[in-house]
Amino acid sequence: MSDEQRLVDSSSDDFERAQELALRPKTLQEFVGQKRVANQLDLLLSAARNRNSPADHVLLSGPPGLGKTTLAMIIASEMSAPIRITSGPAIQHAGDLASILSSLVEGEILFLDEIHRMSRPAEELLYLAMEDFRVDVIVGKGAGATAIPLELPHFTLVGATTRAGLLPSPLRDRFGFTAQLDFYEDAELSVIVKRSAALMGIEISEAAIQELGSRSRGTPRVANRLLRRVRDYAQVHSNGKVDIKEAKAALELYEVDAIGLDRLDLAVLETLVKRFNGGPVGISTLAMAIGEEAETIESLAEPFLVRMGFISRTPRGRIATPAGFEHLGLKAPIGSPGQLDFFDTPASDA
Repeated sequence: MSDEQRLVDSSSDDFERAQELALRPKTLQEFVGQKRVANQLDLLLSAARNRNSPADHVLLSGPPGLGKTTLAMIIASEMSAPIRITSGPAIQHAGDLASILSSLVEGEILFLDEIHRMSRPAEELLYLAMEDFRVDVIVGKGAGATAIPLELPHFTLVGATTRAGLLPSPLRDRFGFTAQLDFYEDAELSVIVKRSAALMGIEISEAAIQELGSRSRGTPRVANRLLRRVRDYAQVHSNGKVDIKEAKAALELYEVDAIGLDRLDLAVLETLVKRFNGGPVGISTLAMAIGEEAETIESLAEPFLVRMGFISRTPRGRIATPAGFEHLGLKAPIGSPGQLDFFDTPASDA
């Protein structure tokens, strides 16, 4: 890749990130969806403001794209506090975390994304910091090493995770509030699309808004990404106004079907149904047949396909359900794996 191409790609990425940031709601009142979590957070933050003290530590869990980072920024805004953003993979040593914690100011929000991927030594240091607001700095080595306690300002840790089950119990128990974010309804996504279109200056019809909302996989991040691609299509192929015709044509071009399945989703479902007659088939075999990594299928395609009821995970492998056959315009054979119960069979390549 040439230097010019790298500069163009970097500029494009920066623009996309800036645009994504501009679309984020700034307050809980602007935040669409997740009403239960929003109301609970509002109570938590209001009480903390009334006490004039930092809020309790908050753990946000749920699939990617549902608003965990946005909620962390809203917490900082509602508390009129600065926010420091880092991630679990970036903290591989206890010293890395100690350096961050010692530089915080009173009341600051520390947002730790992918907290489940933090190293074990850093986790153990975090226990003491969250509970007693201090860390022990080790000076020296061997028998002469000395632990010097370092007092920390009172801060609020906001942790985000897509896999809450990987967090050790001592860490989970130190959060004063835990929120599980759920997928959005189509109507909520339509509201998000309409708001984003207004902020981006896109003229879009109500029918196109509804269409985008229904194809966004219950995820605001997907909704905003599809909106930008539909905008691009309308700017190139019409006068820039997004109507239902342009929306459907753009989504067809980007291989997003009527309920939001993309190329990878359809490849998984079609391979399972047409090549393996509905399964069961192990994830590694399925990945090899598609030409993708098993982890890619497990993290990107399977959650949505399982949620839609098109495939099931069994001890013997993945199977296509009758609904999966039907979505492809096929009828499940009598006695196909999707109609049987495999949960009493021994596990193999699942």
